[in-house]
Amino acid sequence: MNPLSLRGRLRWMIIAVLVAVLLPLGLYSYHSTLKETRELLDGRLAQSARTLDVLIQNGGVASIRKQGQGPLIVPIIGRKAEEELMHGRTYESEVGYQLLDRHGQIQLTTANLARLPLPHTLISGFENYFFEGYGWRVFTLTDEANGVVIRMGERDDSRRDITHALSVDLGLTQLIGLPLLAVLVGWAVGRGLRPLERLTQALASRAPGSRQPIQLDQAPQELQPVVQALNSQLERLEDALERERRFSADVAHELRTPLASTMIHLDTAMSGEVQPGTKTALISAQSGLSRLARRIEQLLALARIEAGAAAGQRREVDLVVLAMNVIDELAPLLGESGTDFAFLEHEQSLPVHGYEAALAALLRNLIENAMHHVPPGHGMVQLALERYGDKAVIEVIDNGPGIPAERRASVFARFHREASSSGDGYGLGLSIVQRAAQLHDATIELLDASSGRGLRVRVTLPLFASAKAASPLSASE
Repeated sequence: MNPLSLRGRLRWMIIAVLVAVLLPLGLYSYHSTLKETRELLDGRLAQSARTLDVLIQNGGVASIRKQGQGPLIVPIIGRKAEEELMHGRTYESEVGYQLLDRHGQIQLTTANLARLPLPHTLISGFENYFFEGYGWRVFTLTDEANGVVIRMGERDDSRRDITHALSVDLGLTQLIGLPLLAVLVGWAVGRGLRPLERLTQALASRAPGSRQPIQLDQAPQELQPVVQALNSQLERLEDALERERRFSADVAHELRTPLASTMIHLDTAMSGEVQPGTKTALISAQSGLSRLARRIEQLLALARIEAGAAAGQRREVDLVVLAMNVIDELAPLLGESGTDFAFLEHEQSLPVHGYEAALAALLRNLIENAMHHVPPGHGMVQLALERYGDKAVIEVIDNGPGIPAERRASVFARFHREASSSGDGYGLGLSIVQRAAQLHDATIELLDASSGRGLRVRVTLPLFASAKAASPLSASE
């Protein structure tokens, strides 16, 4: 399971905090409002009963009901079903009242409470009743001075409607508000983390070997120490790499002069009269010194590649012209080895943007590495350059034993040598190739030769910008 990004972690933590705070607050608000509403409705019933009591005190019961008649029923006027559907429900039938004398006889009542059960006691207070399919909340007010009992009632479904409205209002607030808050939190977190994205872009676009410090305009206070620490670390790293490059270059340069002098002395000694055994020893010494000189040249090539990258001296380089120059340089070596060499250029020009010394080292070491692995006297090496879309492709193919697929990843390590190598290499060739490819954002593939025997090394790197716009796709596309 992949760990959450910093943005995702912040977003979910903020949303979790909001949910943990808003949900309990919403529930508390719901119950508190419901309680206040019930108390308000109960207060309204009590107030209505007391208002009716005052009216009765001023008018008297006789003014409401004639002697000898039954209870006076106040009609409830409701709407028809179709009118309720069009104009909404009527609440008149959901409230009512009763007026009783001191003996519990109904004197005045609304129609909807005409069959309300009589109270068990005539004590003032609230009671709950259920009749004719509805629950009722009833307040009883006993006026002993006037000998009347007033009962005010309200249907429970009216209160449930209020409860439902409260739950819907609060629930919709949570259901709509929380997702909206999640979206806004995600936007706010993303905007707040933009300085990190700018820092990532600055690091990704930093040129290899650059000593320019990272500049982040209007960096937040929390990010400024990170930028300072990165700049300090990058500076120390570049200093260490520079010391390593200088050490390799200095050591290789210092060894060239005594080696050249020793080889001259060996040539002088071999040109004179020497014993056969001595001459054999001198030849072996000369061969060993030649191999050592070649390793020093490779170390110098690595140092030049690193130095060129550090200096940032990129320019337009034509791979076709560069390959011809490298072939001319290696012509004596190819002639001495007896290797059949073929150069196939499918384009008249393949311009790339890079370091000429690094690309020359790449071509030179690919060819030499192939020569070291072909059969002596029967070796075949082929160099091919072609355009593939907006890429330049370099292929070096040989008829050697090849490299098993499981060992191909390890051959780029420095000083690694395959057991099949028949040359005098020390395993620096492909390391130089890999480093030069990295400097040019190129890819290296080790493939089987099309003939079924041998190795095919393919290097793919971007064309120069002006060449990309006019480059046709190759036939293979």
